[in-house]
Amino acid sequence: GPYPDFASFETWVAAQAQSPDPIPWAVINRSGRAVGALTLMRIDPANRVIEIGGITFGTPLQRTTGSTEAIYLLARYIFDELGYRRFEWKCNDLNAPSRHAAMRLGFTFEGVFRQHMIVKGRNRDTAWYSMLSSEWPSRRAAFETWLAPGNFDADGRQRASLGELMGAGGL
Repeated sequence: GPYPDFASFETWVAAQAQSPDPIPWAVINRSGRAVGALTLMRIDPANRVIEIGGITFGTPLQRTTGSTEAIYLLARYIFDELGYRRFEWKCNDLNAPSRHAAMRLGFTFEGVFRQHMIVKGRNRDTAWYSMLSSEWPSRRAAFETWLAPGNFDADGRQRASLGELMGAGGL
């Protein structure tokens, strides 16, 4: 996007639906309403590596337990159902909110690919993060502890942060 009209957007969605990579996912809340989208991409079954990208959460989902739960459910699917060994998160190195989210969600910072690509006529450095299958059991436990109703007080405030449960630096 952006798309000049809804028909152009529909054409793009139809083409994406026919492609094995990337795979767009909708985030649906408990009432059945679409509140966000994300994409699985750079899917490499031979090496069991997959990347998450194109994360777009609507205002009702942003900074909620639901947004964390969406990433948890996707990670659980990737590791427990598909048997992948590496789950990647990449973002513009200047995108501080995305970098923070990756760390909070248990991804480990691996480094920056300098001048990795050209975006809108400018060099873009890309920050790389990953979560490995060997790390998943502890990450899963942290997600499940954080998401448990007992981790929130009567006013909905968390008792322990996900970052604390994941450990310093996403370790």
